[in-house]
Amino acid sequence: MDLKISKPKKILLTGSRGFTGKHLLNEAVSQGLEIIGLQSDITDVITLEKEVYELAPDAVIHCAGISFVASKDQEAFYRVHALGTSNLLNALTKLPIKPKKVLLASSATVYGNAALTPTPEDYPLKPIDHYAMSKVAMEEMAKTFYDRLPIVIARPFNYTGPGQHDNFLIPKLIRHFAQKSPSIELGNLNVEREFNDVSTICQAYFALLKHGKSGEVYNVGTGKVRSLGFAVETLIRLTNHPIQITVNPDFVRSNEVHRMCGDPSKLNELLTANQCNIHIPELEMTLKSMLDAAHES
Repeated sequence: MDLKISKPKKILLTGSRGFTGKHLLNEAVSQGLEIIGLQSDITDVITLEKEVYELAPDAVIHCAGISFVASKDQEAFYRVHALGTSNLLNALTKLPIKPKKVLLASSATVYGNAALTPTPEDYPLKPIDHYAMSKVAMEEMAKTFYDRLPIVIARPFNYTGPGQHDNFLIPKLIRHFAQKSPSIELGNLNVEREFNDVSTICQAYFALLKHGKSGEVYNVGTGKVRSLGFAVETLIRLTNHPIQITVNPDFVRSNEVHRMCGDPSKLNELLTANQCNIHIPELEMTLKSMLDAAHES
């Protein structure tokens, strides 16, 4: 049975203090939804179970995790993504009344260097690093709860927006252009990504929470890719600031995913069937909003 989220419903959000979490909180307010950010560390079983029991949520969006792919603490990926998610799902199974939907945020990195793009959900997973592998582990572990919880898995493709930390690529570019830096070091300018807007991802998450089918996986994206070089050219045009670009070999990974593009057909069919409209800003608008935010900070 689909979850009919209305104002009295209580949604529990993990990772509410992170980049995506903050935008999800804002989106919830705009939709008139009651949403509560989890305060517990998902690796702390006792505290987590106590808080989940007291909150007794009607639905859950699980976004807590380590978002920086290049983090050197590789064990933490598994401790948080796989074991932490297991802790959360275990806590939810102990509720007298189970949530009507549990949305788990995975990652499109699980596809690795997919030979087929746009990549559909049933394409073989080929993770290339510990971050992606830990997300695969999370997904596989979650399947063991399918008989006890109504779980939907989202695989978001690259997205950005105001407030994202500048150890990510697009915010790094934004900072350099906002500060009129004379030069910047980048990696491969020919890599292609979707560069979606965080607002699009948030709207899709709430649509999946309401209409997503339990036990299903959904790509969350637009299937529209741009090269990094295109993003740089757009920023030059928006700021009228030419910048010297140096390709630093240290920023080019040997196993780099050259093109990451998802097939959004499954999500789009769900949205159409349920008459859901999601706003998809052009990349130029996303970059402009980030530049405006950078100038205001």
